[in-house]
Amino acid sequence: MGKTFFEELNNENVTGVAYKNVSLKKTVLSYFANVGNATIADLCKELNLSAPKVTALLADLIQDGLIKDYGKVESTGGRKPNLYGLVPDSAFFIGVDIKQNHINIGLSDLQKNLIKVSEKIPYKLDNNKESLESLCTLINDFITELTIPREKLLGIGINLTGRINYATGYSYSFFYFNEEPLSKIIESKIGIRVFLENDSKSMAYGEFSAGVVNHEKNVLFLNLDHGIGLGILVNGQLYYGKSGYSGEFGHIPLFNNEIICQCGKKGCLETEASGWALTRMFKERLLEGSSSILTKNKNSADIKMEDIINAANNDDVLAIELIAKIGENLGRGIALLINLFNPELVILGGSLAATEEYIRLPIKSAINKYSLSLVNQDTILKMSKLGERAGLIGACLLVRNRLLSLS
Repeated sequence: MGKTFFEELNNENVTGVAYKNVSLKKTVLSYFANVGNATIADLCKELNLSAPKVTALLADLIQDGLIKDYGKVESTGGRKPNLYGLVPDSAFFIGVDIKQNHINIGLSDLQKNLIKVSEKIPYKLDNNKESLESLCTLINDFITELTIPREKLLGIGINLTGRINYATGYSYSFFYFNEEPLSKIIESKIGIRVFLENDSKSMAYGEFSAGVVNHEKNVLFLNLDHGIGLGILVNGQLYYGKSGYSGEFGHIPLFNNEIICQCGKKGCLETEASGWALTRMFKERLLEGSSSILTKNKNSADIKMEDIINAANNDDVLAIELIAKIGENLGRGIALLINLFNPELVILGGSLAATEEYIRLPIKSAINKYSLSLVNQDTILKMSKLGERAGLIGACLLVRNRLLSLS
């Protein structure tokens, strides 16, 4: 009995005709994944392959349980052709989106449907081995609760903040304890192939693939959270730069201040326009005598970014005022991006985007003030549609695409 597609896919020694067949099967799967169901004639035309070759490839993929014959379709004349497409539950992918104080884990099928989601699982992201062990335990717990066969779980996509080299699996901002790539370390503890990704890039891809993006191909996604991240899509593809570290928007030295950023430098955009900057400003204003609904139930030292966001959405004047200030500073930075990239669309996502118009309006005002009018007139500004699930969906889709080499 011959090897299945997945066995061939994971065989690093495959060469010659076998390698070519694996590549062609990836191409067929990619077509179904991106376009939808199709006839043999459709595949022949789009993939420039002969009918006998397409028929043979489909037969192998049907035998492996990845493709299904969905029966006859209407025809303008002659014999009705058969329609083929993916079997959604033939393969599954796990996405793990790591936040500062919780994680979200989701399961998607081959046709990118989210099957199961566990959100806001308590977790503290710290740069130590205990935090890494806790992460692996939570992922294993999620897998244990699944009712699908483990062999159908083909890969896990994990989003982390900071500097990630997705191609090598290294994280240089968190859990850089060993010479071995972090992806391999987690893989050894879970037993399923792992792919790392920067959280902002994954959120950008999720929003691009299943969110607010319509036909735009050149898109900037702003992840407005404790820090500031940027996902860049050029002609529909994530832009990484040489080592995968593109998008460090929060560390543009835009301000002449003496505030030390978390990167160790002074004057970064994050020092005046991020979630941690908002929290610092809020506490400073309380010490100066300003009032807020938050001080009724909390000590000022215990106030977190999430508390300020909730306060703003409950009409707290101080919270609204400072979010507007953060928005104006962000807009100044985004104006710089618009002048550089001339994008079709800028998406505001992440925790601070939950304040909606409180942050969008000052951002829009600052963009108009600081960017070239001829450039910003071509740029649409939208709020994230997927919200908290943007990174989860992006992680699932990216691991699917990378594992099967789908584009």
